[in-house]
Amino acid sequence: VQLQESGGGLGQPGGSLRLSCAASGNIAIIYDMGWYRQAPGKEREPVAIITGDGTIYYADSVKDRFTISRDNVKRTVSLQMNSLRPDDTATYYCSMRILPTWGSQENYWGHGTQVTVSS
Repeated sequence: VQLQESGGGLGQPGGSLRLSCAASGNIAIIYDMGWYRQAPGKEREPVAIITGDGTIYYADSVKDRFTISRDNVKRTVSLQMNSLRPDDTATYYCSMRILPTWGSQENYWGHGTQVTVSS
């Protein structure tokens, strides 16, 4: 099982960026999908999570600015980031809790994609 992120890069304050993450491999079920971020010198923190039944959690710092969505057919999760702020600068990681076609469920992580918000 592999997760591949795309998107990110340089965004301006007040601007928008979109992140996407696609899962591939021998997958039976994908449960939770989410995005986490880690800024320099800080711990990794959850940004937005969407469960298998569509329940959504947002960190307080991104509520009303970021939107998470999932496509179960394409096995993707996306994060639309609007009204960007400099403190959104971080490496963003995709995570999915997956049951592979064999074995037990576990959390999988992407390699991370850099988001920098600066004018």
